[in-house]
Amino acid sequence: MAADEASTPDTRRAIAPLPDHRNVDTLWWQELWRRHAHITTPLRERGLECDIEFGLSAYLVRVSLPDDSYLIIGPPQEPSSERPPGNPEGWIATREHPDDQSLFEVLYDSAPSDEPGALQRPEARHGGSAQPLIEAIDQRLAQIELLPHPVSPTGTLHLLPDTPTLQAPKAPDLCGTADRASLYVYGDALRALIDRLNGAESHADAAALLHQILEPTAGLLAQLGEFFEAAGEKAKEAEEEDGFDLSYDLADAAAEIRNLGEVLHVAEDRMRALTPPVPAPRPPSTPARPPSPPPRVVPPAQPRHTR
Repeated sequence: MAADEASTPDTRRAIAPLPDHRNVDTLWWQELWRRHAHITTPLRERGLECDIEFGLSAYLVRVSLPDDSYLIIGPPQEPSSERPPGNPEGWIATREHPDDQSLFEVLYDSAPSDEPGALQRPEARHGGSAQPLIEAIDQRLAQIELLPHPVSPTGTLHLLPDTPTLQAPKAPDLCGTADRASLYVYGDALRALIDRLNGAESHADAAALLHQILEPTAGLLAQLGEFFEAAGEKAKEAEEEDGFDLSYDLADAAAEIRNLGEVLHVAEDRMRALTPPVPAPRPPSTPARPPSPPPRVVPPAQPRHTR
């Protein structure tokens, strides 16, 4: 699929290939793939092959594991949800094996339960957030040694060698003792990134800066979605009607940010594939004409003598 695999391959980042079936070239499958990119991309970066398939009532991500078992990641299937694919109320991730039912296990379940008195799993507070889901999969697959490309000890994805490292801003002093300019260190950090983008010497450098924004689990957009989601949970703590209304608005903002990340998930590769315009060849210079010889001086006519 051209939208997923850039025309210029990046051999520095190991990523699992796309599925090998005819649906890959269809528009409907490509749209489903785009909507699940925040799940499939980080898993493919870990060397895990992914595919999209339909379950009982919603689309699922199927992840092949090295021991022939597989993961099924998707929303609750019963009852069905009206939410769009890739943006459920919660995620359920299970490990299954076609020949060994004893390997069945639930790795993650953040789906809310409407049953009164039902025991909620700890991850239920994360809802449809992707990052905690990926972290739980990382932890379990590393534990059973089925993670082809382990993440770093800090739990973050490896970055491209040319990805710039940005220093985290210091927490602002909100007590009124600091200068007003220091209150916006997070905005200042983003403005510094914009300045670096404006001064980028190549499209590859610009793509590396886009990686800082669009990386689906640790990038700025993903973290901004987490921020608004956390702000919504904080608003709920007031247990007031306006607090719940505010939490819904903040949750909608988080969903919009995640959708933006899904729309732009191939922007980094597309930027890297760009090439600067080739300057037009200069026409060959016209050889200089040799200087004209000096004009001939005609001697004055001699007077004629008459006899």
